[in-house]
Amino acid sequence: MLRLVWISLVILSNSIAAQASIDPATLLAGVKKKYDLVRDYTAAAQLKTNVLFIKAPLSQVTVYYRRPDQLKIRNQKGISFVPKGTVNINLNNVLGLQNFEAIAAGTEMVNGVSCAIIKVFPLNDEEDIIRATLYVDPIKLLVLKSIISTRESGTYQISMQYGKYASWGLPDRVSVEFNTREFKLPKGTTLDYDNGTAKTITQKGPQKGKVDILYRSYMINQGVSEAIFR
Repeated sequence: MLRLVWISLVILSNSIAAQASIDPATLLAGVKKKYDLVRDYTAAAQLKTNVLFIKAPLSQVTVYYRRPDQLKIRNQKGISFVPKGTVNINLNNVLGLQNFEAIAAGTEMVNGVSCAIIKVFPLNDEEDIIRATLYVDPIKLLVLKSIISTRESGTYQISMQYGKYASWGLPDRVSVEFNTREFKLPKGTTLDYDNGTAKTITQKGPQKGKVDILYRSYMINQGVSEAIFR
């Protein structure tokens, strides 16, 4: 019994040491190689927007993506209302940075997986991204969580769960949390606002909003027209 415990401790310590020795830039390069397998996709998904001042129904949407950073979400009635920064669910905005510094910041458990924490700081002042913290599964080379701060759209925390499309680096579920003060509606979008007449308790400080996207299926590398993104 003691021998088994000793062997387990040796394996665990070797695993921790191996993770600690991973160069963050090398790990990000491995992650990018996986994500670069996808040139484009069209995905059927379900979108739920949870924002305090908007009564938003559950929407069946189509998500279009084309490398490097084109992404659009449409429902049956037009363009869905999502935070401007939700385009950051496309991790190529971070992985595609050319001039950056990557710093290892330890490890953390995310959904039962020991993830390497990598902090990314763009060195080009013209980048919209100010900084990003990525929680990377070093075995499967998948980003399970990211916290991305931008100049234009505030800070977003994005959590990703993977399933049958994991080999492509594509998630089955994405949850995006953001401050509602950063929430901007597309021009021409009409929504049912909460006008504040109901007796509710006013919370102090920034209010959180959340967008959940459940992907049902992907068509990968079948081509997506440029006209979709206009």
